[in-house]
Amino acid sequence: ILTSIFTPNTDFLLDFSSKGGVPYLMLETMAIAFLGTIIGTIVSIPIAFLSSRNIVPKWMAHIGVMMITIIRTFPAVVYGLMFIRVTGPGPFTGVLTLAISSIGMVSKLFIEVIEDLDPGITEALDAAGCNTIQKIQYGIIPQLMSNFISTAIYRFEINIKYATILGMVGAGGIGAPLIFAISAYRWKDAGALLIGLIVTVLIVEAVST
Repeated sequence: ILTSIFTPNTDFLLDFSSKGGVPYLMLETMAIAFLGTIIGTIVSIPIAFLSSRNIVPKWMAHIGVMMITIIRTFPAVVYGLMFIRVTGPGPFTGVLTLAISSIGMVSKLFIEVIEDLDPGITEALDAAGCNTIQKIQYGIIPQLMSNFISTAIYRFEINIKYATILGMVGAGGIGAPLIFAISAYRWKDAGALLIGLIVTVLIVEAVST
Protein backbone atom coordinates (compact mmCIF):
# COMPACT_ATOMS: atom_id res chain seq x y z
CA ILE A 1 0.00 0.00 0.00
CA LEU A 2 2.74 2.45 0.99
CA THR A 3 4.75 1.63 -2.12
CA SER A 4 1.73 2.37 -4.31
CA ILE A 5 0.91 5.62 -2.47
CA PHE A 6 4.49 6.86 -2.86
CA THR A 7 4.52 5.92 -6.55
CA PRO A 8 1.30 7.68 -7.57
CA ASN A 9 -0.54 7.53 -10.86
CA THR A 10 1.21 10.41 -12.66
CA ASP A 11 -1.31 10.47 -15.53
CA PHE A 12 -4.05 11.10 -12.98
CA LEU A 13 -1.92 13.55 -10.97
CA LEU A 14 -0.95 15.67 -13.99
CA ASP A 15 -4.23 15.45 -15.92
CA PHE A 16 -4.99 19.13 -16.59
CA SER A 17 -7.40 18.47 -19.46
CA SER A 18 -10.35 16.71 -17.79
CA LYS A 19 -12.64 17.30 -14.83
CA GLY A 20 -11.63 13.94 -13.39
CA GLY A 21 -7.95 14.89 -12.94
CA VAL A 22 -6.33 15.85 -9.64
CA PRO A 23 -5.70 19.54 -10.63
CA TYR A 24 -9.40 20.13 -11.39
CA LEU A 25 -10.53 18.32 -8.23
CA MET A 26 -8.16 20.40 -6.10
CA LEU A 27 -9.31 23.61 -7.82
CA GLU A 28 -12.93 22.65 -7.07
CA THR A 29 -12.03 21.90 -3.44
CA MET A 30 -10.29 25.28 -3.08
CA ALA A 31 -13.24 27.07 -4.72
CA ILE A 32 -15.68 25.41 -2.30
CA ALA A 33 -13.50 26.39 0.66
CA PHE A 34 -12.99 29.94 -0.62
CA LEU A 35 -16.67 30.67 -1.25
CA GLY A 36 -17.70 29.03 2.03
CA THR A 37 -15.17 31.18 3.90
CA ILE A 38 -16.19 34.42 2.16
CA ILE A 39 -19.92 33.89 2.81
CA GLY A 40 -19.34 32.74 6.39
CA THR A 41 -17.07 35.72 7.16
CA ILE A 42 -19.45 38.30 5.68
CA VAL A 43 -22.39 36.89 7.67
CA SER A 44 -20.23 36.65 10.83
CA ILE A 45 -19.37 40.36 10.94
CA PRO A 46 -22.87 41.72 11.79
CA ILE A 47 -23.55 38.72 14.06
CA ALA A 48 -20.32 39.44 15.98
CA PHE A 49 -21.16 43.13 16.43
CA LEU A 50 -24.69 42.24 17.61
CA SER A 51 -23.21 39.76 20.10
CA SER A 52 -20.53 42.00 21.65
CA ARG A 53 -21.33 43.33 25.11
CA ASN A 54 -19.38 46.56 24.58
CA ILE A 55 -21.43 47.42 21.46
CA VAL A 56 -25.03 46.35 22.19
CA PRO A 57 -27.10 45.82 25.38
CA LYS A 58 -26.23 42.68 27.33
CA TRP A 59 -29.57 40.94 26.65
CA MET A 60 -29.02 41.28 22.91
CA ALA A 61 -25.43 40.04 23.22
CA HIS A 62 -26.61 36.96 25.16
CA ILE A 63 -29.08 36.08 22.38
CA GLY A 64 -26.34 36.41 19.76
CA VAL A 65 -23.87 34.28 21.74
CA MET A 66 -26.53 31.62 22.30
CA MET A 67 -27.25 31.49 18.55
CA ILE A 68 -23.52 31.12 17.76
CA THR A 69 -23.20 28.35 20.36
CA ILE A 70 -26.08 26.44 18.76
CA ILE A 71 -24.44 26.74 15.31
CA ARG A 72 -21.11 25.50 16.72
CA THR A 73 -22.74 22.50 18.40
CA PHE A 74 -23.18 20.53 15.15
CA PRO A 75 -20.18 19.13 13.24
CA ALA A 76 -19.70 20.18 9.60
CA VAL A 77 -20.52 16.66 8.39
CA VAL A 78 -24.00 16.89 9.98
CA TYR A 79 -24.70 20.14 8.12
CA GLY A 80 -23.41 18.48 4.95
CA LEU A 81 -25.83 15.57 5.29
CA MET A 82 -28.70 18.00 5.97
CA PHE A 83 -27.95 20.21 2.94
CA ILE A 84 -27.54 17.19 0.65
CA ARG A 85 -31.20 16.39 1.39
CA VAL A 86 -32.17 19.92 0.34
CA THR A 87 -29.85 20.80 -2.57
CA GLY A 88 -28.59 17.36 -3.63
CA PRO A 89 -24.94 16.27 -3.78
CA GLY A 90 -22.41 18.62 -5.36
CA PRO A 91 -20.16 21.64 -4.76
CA PHE A 92 -23.05 23.97 -3.82
CA THR A 93 -23.80 21.74 -0.85
CA GLY A 94 -20.17 22.03 0.22
CA VAL A 95 -20.25 25.83 -0.02
CA LEU A 96 -23.41 26.10 2.11
CA THR A 97 -22.05 23.65 4.68
CA LEU A 98 -18.71 25.44 5.06
CA ALA A 99 -20.43 28.83 5.21
CA ILE A 100 -22.64 27.76 8.13
CA SER A 101 -19.76 25.96 9.87
CA SER A 102 -17.54 29.03 9.47
CA ILE A 103 -20.08 31.34 11.12
CA GLY A 104 -19.78 29.51 14.45
CA MET A 105 -16.01 29.77 14.76
CA VAL A 106 -15.41 33.08 12.98
CA SER A 107 -18.16 34.91 14.91
CA LYS A 108 -16.75 33.71 18.22
CA LEU A 109 -13.24 34.92 17.35
CA PHE A 110 -14.59 38.23 16.03
CA ILE A 111 -16.50 38.81 19.28
CA GLU A 112 -13.34 38.30 21.32
CA VAL A 113 -11.48 40.84 19.17
CA ILE A 114 -14.33 43.38 19.35
CA GLU A 115 -14.65 43.07 23.14
CA ASP A 116 -10.88 43.69 23.53
CA LEU A 117 -11.06 47.04 21.74
CA ASP A 118 -9.62 50.16 23.32
CA PRO A 119 -12.69 51.82 24.96
CA GLY A 120 -11.03 55.26 24.84
CA ILE A 121 -11.62 55.51 21.08
CA THR A 122 -15.36 54.83 21.32
CA GLU A 123 -15.62 57.24 24.29
CA ALA A 124 -13.96 59.97 22.20
CA LEU A 125 -16.39 59.32 19.35
CA ASP A 126 -19.28 59.42 21.86
CA ALA A 127 -18.08 62.81 23.03
CA ALA A 128 -17.99 63.97 19.39
CA GLY A 129 -21.67 63.05 19.08
CA CYS A 130 -21.26 60.01 16.79
CA ASN A 131 -24.07 57.47 16.57
CA THR A 132 -23.54 53.68 16.79
CA ILE A 133 -23.01 53.22 13.03
CA GLN A 134 -20.42 56.02 12.93
CA LYS A 135 -18.62 54.59 15.96
CA ILE A 136 -18.38 51.22 14.21
CA GLN A 137 -17.31 52.78 10.90
CA TYR A 138 -14.66 55.22 12.14
CA GLY A 139 -13.55 53.92 15.50
CA ILE A 140 -13.94 50.15 15.52
CA ILE A 141 -13.49 48.77 12.00
CA PRO A 142 -10.03 50.38 11.47
CA GLN A 143 -8.83 48.62 14.65
CA LEU A 144 -10.33 45.30 13.64
CA MET A 145 -9.42 44.90 9.96
CA SER A 146 -6.07 43.12 10.43
CA ASN A 147 -7.50 40.69 13.00
CA PHE A 148 -10.58 40.02 10.86
CA ILE A 149 -8.46 39.26 7.78
CA SER A 150 -6.14 37.02 9.80
CA THR A 151 -9.10 35.06 11.19
CA ALA A 152 -10.66 34.69 7.73
CA ILE A 153 -7.39 33.34 6.25
CA TYR A 154 -7.03 30.89 9.15
CA ARG A 155 -10.58 29.67 8.60
CA PHE A 156 -9.90 29.28 4.86
CA GLU A 157 -7.01 26.90 5.66
CA ILE A 158 -9.32 24.87 7.92
CA ASN A 159 -12.07 24.86 5.29
CA ILE A 160 -9.78 23.32 2.66
CA LYS A 161 -9.34 20.31 4.95
CA TYR A 162 -13.06 20.29 5.81
CA ALA A 163 -13.95 20.42 2.10
CA THR A 164 -12.02 17.18 1.62
CA ILE A 165 -13.98 15.48 4.41
CA LEU A 166 -17.29 16.85 3.13
CA GLY A 167 -16.52 15.44 -0.32
CA MET A 168 -16.76 11.99 1.23
CA VAL A 169 -20.46 12.58 1.93
CA GLY A 170 -21.10 13.92 -1.58
CA ALA A 171 -20.47 17.65 -1.10
CA GLY A 172 -18.09 18.03 -4.05
CA GLY A 173 -14.33 18.34 -4.29
CA ILE A 174 -11.60 15.78 -3.82
CA GLY A 175 -13.20 13.79 -0.98
CA ALA A 176 -15.47 11.47 -2.99
CA PRO A 177 -12.78 10.38 -5.52
CA LEU A 178 -10.40 9.79 -2.60
CA ILE A 179 -12.81 7.54 -0.69
CA PHE A 180 -13.71 5.69 -3.91
CA ALA A 181 -10.02 5.10 -4.69
CA ILE A 182 -9.36 3.77 -1.18
CA SER A 183 -12.49 1.58 -1.22
CA ALA A 184 -11.47 0.06 -4.57
CA TYR A 185 -7.84 -0.44 -3.39
CA ARG A 186 -6.58 1.88 -6.14
CA TRP A 187 -3.68 3.04 -4.00
CA LYS A 188 -1.79 4.75 -6.84
CA ASP A 189 -4.82 6.97 -7.49
CA ALA A 190 -5.21 7.58 -3.75
CA GLY A 191 -1.53 8.56 -3.61
CA ALA A 192 -2.03 11.05 -6.46
CA LEU A 193 -5.02 12.62 -4.69
CA LEU A 194 -3.16 12.84 -1.37
CA ILE A 195 -0.15 14.47 -3.04
CA GLY A 196 -2.49 16.99 -4.68
CA LEU A 197 -4.04 17.75 -1.28
CA ILE A 198 -0.64 18.14 0.42
CA VAL A 199 0.64 20.49 -2.31
CA THR A 200 -2.53 22.61 -2.14
CA VAL A 201 -2.36 22.95 1.66
CA LEU A 202 1.34 23.90 1.48
CA ILE A 203 0.64 26.56 -1.17
CA VAL A 204 -2.22 28.06 0.87
CA GLU A 205 -0.03 27.97 3.99
CA ALA A 206 2.81 29.79 2.20
CA VAL A 207 0.53 32.43 0.63
CA SER A 208 -1.38 33.12 3.86
CA THR A 209 1.88 33.48 5.80
